[in-house]
Amino acid sequence: MNFVIIGLTFLSVNLDFFFMLLFLVRKYRLSAVLGGYLLGTLLLVTASYLIGQTLSAFLPEWLLGVLGFLPIYLAIKDDDDEVNATQSGASAVGTVLVTYLSVCTGCNLAIFLPVLMHAQLAEFFVALLLILGLSAVAVLVVNLLSKNSLVSQVMEKYGEKLMKVCYVLIGLYVFWDSGLVAHLIRLVG
Repeated sequence: MNFVIIGLTFLSVNLDFFFMLLFLVRKYRLSAVLGGYLLGTLLLVTASYLIGQTLSAFLPEWLLGVLGFLPIYLAIKDDDDEVNATQSGASAVGTVLVTYLSVCTGCNLAIFLPVLMHAQLAEFFVALLLILGLSAVAVLVVNLLSKNSLVSQVMEKYGEKLMKVCYVLIGLYVFWDSGLVAHLIRLVG
């Protein structure tokens, strides 16, 4: 398992949510934001792994490389994921969780699924711990940065472009790592 790709995957799928985190850490207690974010990450990464393992059991590895199109598609599609972070009657942790799931479910499943589908159970747990650790660090860093208006301006201006570059790189990695490229070369040659 390539943990650099896991880190890049985490960064790219959460880059758009980091902007939302800037608002959430200003509105709710840090512990509530951290709890909701970690719970959402745990749910989505585990679902990606389980779906990937199921697909791996039934489909050849090179065919699963086609899943590399998912992150590339996310990089080129144009949509605005805006979610209202306030929901009446919901706890702060629940609000952060629902916000995270509504903004990130599609991207996280599409990106983490191809990256984690070949992981053994032990590798998955190491990757999950890495991702949860990165999530905690992200919330703490965003909390510190949320007090700086320059950070908000830079995220707004360049965050989307950087996220799209990361998605394309992850998609290309999935093509290569799955053997899809080698399979296509054998078919052509």
